[in-house]
Amino acid sequence: MSTINLTDTFAEFKELKSIDRPTMMSVLEDVFRNMIIKMYGSDDNYDIIINIDKGDFEIWRNREVVEDGEVEDPNRQIALTEAKSIEEDYEVGEEVTDEVKLADFGRRAILALRQNLTARILELEKNNLYSKYKDRIGEIITGEVYQVWKKEILVLDDEGNELIIPKTEQIPSDFFRKGDTIRAVVVRVEMRNNSPIIVLSRTSPVFLERLFELEVPEIFDGLITIKKIVRIPGERAKVAVESYDERVDPVGACVGMKGSRIHGIVRELRNENIDVINFTNNIQLYITRALSPAKINSIRIDEKNKRAEVFLQPEEVSLAIGKGGFNIKLAGQLTGYEIDVFREADVQDEEDVNLDEFTDEIDSWIIDVLKGIGCDTAKSVLEIPYEELVKRTDLEEETVKEVIRILESEFE
Repeated sequence: MSTINLTDTFAEFKELKSIDRPTMMSVLEDVFRNMIIKMYGSDDNYDIIINIDKGDFEIWRNREVVEDGEVEDPNRQIALTEAKSIEEDYEVGEEVTDEVKLADFGRRAILALRQNLTARILELEKNNLYSKYKDRIGEIITGEVYQVWKKEILVLDDEGNELIIPKTEQIPSDFFRKGDTIRAVVVRVEMRNNSPIIVLSRTSPVFLERLFELEVPEIFDGLITIKKIVRIPGERAKVAVESYDERVDPVGACVGMKGSRIHGIVRELRNENIDVINFTNNIQLYITRALSPAKINSIRIDEKNKRAEVFLQPEEVSLAIGKGGFNIKLAGQLTGYEIDVFREADVQDEEDVNLDEFTDEIDSWIIDVLKGIGCDTAKSVLEIPYEELVKRTDLEEETVKEVIRILESEFE
């Protein structure tokens, strides 16, 4: 039974294709030697021969031949009579090498040996998995959804290793069932309770960067560089690109003929809108491009405080801000500037009313807050959705409702 148990353990070792042979041999020999040291106090007179392919091993003990009755250490010495029973030619002072059978160690020692081997195998697997994925941080992994829980998804890679995608690393509109194929990027690898945890992400900007590398050969080859990516997963992303070859249009190359290249990325990201922007060191031009699709009339830059005041036509304000304020938020993150949007005063709607005209009904400090987000007229406030107005002004909901009521009544 003991031999069968150990044979099974050897078989487990043979299945660990990712662990190199010298490591296997070293671990196996180390476990056997620890058992010998525990039983005899020393292992320096033992030779251990391991055959992983066959799943067997041999233990040979070397002892010095001494006169009968002079054996002081049975583990290192053997009486002449006993030595001659092994081979007639042995004489005092020579070395006898004989095989030690596993059964000689006793059942408890064999069980302990198997437990140690199993523990070392498990430890090897964990360390190997940790090292493997530590080197793959930033790579896209394709796996199979094995289990879907409320807070995370369990994914199996092509070797059956377990990876997880927390809810926070999933695109809000992601929906997967068991057995689905999923793509994500490795964002971190950590040891938790002595077990490796490999965390994948579909919301990381790195995931979008790797998708571009897969779809756009010029990026993979280094002709085009991605300077920066900012995302609101599932909603909108902005990608700044630059070409090192004047003959290559970086935006055109990324989008492809009729959007052929970018469509695959958009589908993978659950129809996330992706704006590809030509990077430039000219900050005014960069901000103008970042606020696309809005058309900018003029920009005033405050480099010291990293702020930009953008002036545009009234009908362009909503485009600049974007749905949910996503466009202006991402433009600010991409350029590194706090962007304030203003309507051009000289093109103000004749029917519109300046906010300063409402000081009798609206507190002046509230008007200042509204001006601070780029609204200087009644209609410019009313053009912004209620939820976005609350978010951007940080005013109480009741206050915002009252302001809207007052402004709307002006045009009734």
